[in-house]
Amino acid sequence: MAEATLSMARPITLLQPAGLEIGAGAISKLGEWAGAFSRVFVVAMPPTEGFVERIGLAGELQVFVDLPPEPDLPAVERVLAAARAFKPDLVIGLGGGSVMDVAKLVAVLWDSSETILDVVGPGKVKGRRTALAQVPTTSGTGSEAGIRALVTNPETLAKLAIESQFMLADLAILDPELTYSVPSAVTAATGVDALAHCVEAFTNIKAHPLIDGYARLGIELVGRYLARAVADGSDTEARAGMMLASYYGGICLGPVNTAAGHALAYPLGTRLKLPHGLANAIIFPHVLAFNQPAQPEKTAEIMALLGLPAAENPEAVLAGAMQFCRQLGVEMGLGAHGAEGAALPDWAVEAHAIRRLMDNNPRTMTAEDVLAIYQAALN
Repeated sequence: MAEATLSMARPITLLQPAGLEIGAGAISKLGEWAGAFSRVFVVAMPPTEGFVERIGLAGELQVFVDLPPEPDLPAVERVLAAARAFKPDLVIGLGGGSVMDVAKLVAVLWDSSETILDVVGPGKVKGRRTALAQVPTTSGTGSEAGIRALVTNPETLAKLAIESQFMLADLAILDPELTYSVPSAVTAATGVDALAHCVEAFTNIKAHPLIDGYARLGIELVGRYLARAVADGSDTEARAGMMLASYYGGICLGPVNTAAGHALAYPLGTRLKLPHGLANAIIFPHVLAFNQPAQPEKTAEIMALLGLPAAENPEAVLAGAMQFCRQLGVEMGLGAHGAEGAALPDWAVEAHAIRRLMDNNPRTMTAEDVLAIYQAALN
């Protein structure tokens, strides 16, 4: 009881987009809202560029699609250069988490003298004069709900995190029809990423009862709808349920953030070039099991919300969570994705050094613990 009282007393700040539209066909609402703007800059990728027509935008329009899956500093600078030449009054992120992260940075930096490196960290962005709308086309990152953006430093391959209330969207659109074409493998991996956001916030040392509520809702939605969305991509109810789960995960990231799971996933993205969702899906069962001794009651609740058998020890938690991911079709072996055992010690040191996340973990994790998890995930 004392721990719960303490967490309730800890002050937190919860920010959400000023407007939220959810439901089949919701993207049409963006066209109505955007009518007040004359110069619209859309950040997208080739698979999502076709959705621009559905928005029904008036006025001058520029669509930028030349982005790698994991944007680095030079890639974002190219987008900024295009935006500076165009001078938008509205920026739209139309795609997955990386696209929406870049849209945030464009909205706050295109008309500023600051560089990306100037604003790395929390609270360093000075303001924003350009409107921002976010339209996710996958269900995983929850970036549309949040105030953070991640960019890879090409020299170190480390993820640079920028955090600011000024990167919060004015409007977020959750239209399940935009996710119909997402392949089942991507649906599965990004869905587990959404789950990981909720779980890592729920079990975090910074956990708060307010955020626990959103986390529970997100976990339960994943348990109810992810398998359905993987089995039938045009299941509108399941797709909408997963978009909401992803949104809730994004809310969890603001006041609480993730922990060791995401720290371990980042080197897999930068070193193996794994998509962010897949990297987190592979790591998820291992970190959930590792943290079970520190959070036995919450871990039991997670298992129940996912519809998994009760598990009272790390081994049983690992078995249940691995089965959950494998039944979705996720290839859980790092070796199958190109990882080699000789590289794992360096990756473990790199992951362990991501203290902004590691320090949130409910159980202390050493570099040796990280290596053991990587080795267990190899095959």
